[in-house]
Amino acid sequence: MPALVDLAVGIAPIAGGLALGAAAGYLKGPDVRKTIKQDMELLDRIPPEEVERRAELQRSIDSRIDDLVATVNRYRPLRRAAASYRGGLRDILLFVSAILFTAVWWSVDHNTSSWLPMFVVLIVISVWAAAYAFSGLRRSLLSFRQGKD
Repeated sequence: MPALVDLAVGIAPIAGGLALGAAAGYLKGPDVRKTIKQDMELLDRIPPEEVERRAELQRSIDSRIDDLVATVNRYRPLRRAAASYRGGLRDILLFVSAILFTAVWWSVDHNTSSWLPMFVVLIVISVWAAAYAFSGLRRSLLSFRQGKD
């Protein structure tokens, strides 16, 4: 039974990293369009005789719409650049970092309970990063060769 507990304690950092990565994919900001739509519905429900209240709410809606348009215009070039990016250097740096971290982990005391599970995960990550790095390098070389011909 103590071996099972040691294994669970050893896998805890890996499971925590996986949980954090999964949570990061699901975190979203507020839905500005939905709140604008709700405020517009609220504006329709306010009686026409409440002119001042309707005007304040309309200014608030207009301000949020202006902010939304400004944000889209500001980040359009960044989004275009991100969409055209194919990896390359990022994948190579990830591969080198994974190899270096694996080498550092090798020098950690092998008797700790988390050493083997973490080392296996690091090897899997290194292989995965190598596959991406070499496929990107291959793609770059093929496109370079086609451009040269």
